[in-house]
Amino acid sequence: MADDKTLEFTGERFTPECVREIWYEHFHRYAFAKNLVANKQVLDAACGEGYGSSLLAAYAKNVEGVDIDEKSIAHATSRYPQKNTNFQQASVTQLPFSDNQFDVIVSFETLEHLAEQEQMLAEFNRVLKEDGIIIISTPDKKHYSDEQDFSNEFHVKELYKQEFKTLLDKHWQHQSWYAQSLAFHSVLEKIDAQNKHKYGTDIFSDDELITNQAFIKPVYYVVIATKEHNKLPQISDLHLFADSQQSVYQHYNKTIKDYIYLANKHNALLKEQQAWLSHRFLGKIIRFFFKRDN
Repeated sequence: MADDKTLEFTGERFTPECVREIWYEHFHRYAFAKNLVANKQVLDAACGEGYGSSLLAAYAKNVEGVDIDEKSIAHATSRYPQKNTNFQQASVTQLPFSDNQFDVIVSFETLEHLAEQEQMLAEFNRVLKEDGIIIISTPDKKHYSDEQDFSNEFHVKELYKQEFKTLLDKHWQHQSWYAQSLAFHSVLEKIDAQNKHKYGTDIFSDDELITNQAFIKPVYYVVIATKEHNKLPQISDLHLFADSQQSVYQHYNKTIKDYIYLANKHNALLKEQQAWLSHRFLGKIIRFFFKRDN
């Protein structure tokens, strides 16, 4: 049951109280975007619960969060009262903003929820400055649905990569693509005395987002050594290793699904038992009074 500061999770809109995979996926996108919004006018389109707008507001000049759901907007306004953040109810296909108003538009996991995808992107193009950038995400239908034989009831129209690119090409020809996926890896991270990295990290700890900090605790050390400094090979600061089957993650994922299945089955059996006991107890009461009256 949600408290006053928590929006009930229905499966359609993410809330910060979610755990494990879905939490990583959603927070990672905003943590990634925050590096691109410093002192910018930002639109968070389909902001939902408002956690992402709040995160971006710590770096942006100001953030406008819009969502079509009135309850989500009321919740966001109440939970994230920041001076440089404003929330209002609106459709992403009909935005209440002037032309060329925003430096950055952020819209994560919105496109697949609409049939009017071209109209949404046209609106984004209208309110975005000529030199502005859009940061947008959507699931890949091939890997998200087809390969897993999965159907998300809240998705109206999922896209394959080329379909997504074709939509974007109509407005923004210069693009940098990133693939996002959860995985378990063995990690080799370079230890630098100055604690500088050639890659970006964001670690969430005690309700604080810590940027560019060491990624892992050293369980093992792997060292490359030589007598001459210039003989040390120049390699990446972060090296990931995993098997193509992602066997560790697959085992973890199966364990979680098995646990959920067993928990649901246990709850169902418990309800049946309670119903049976209630029925039996009620029957005894009825028989008792029937005998007494006769």
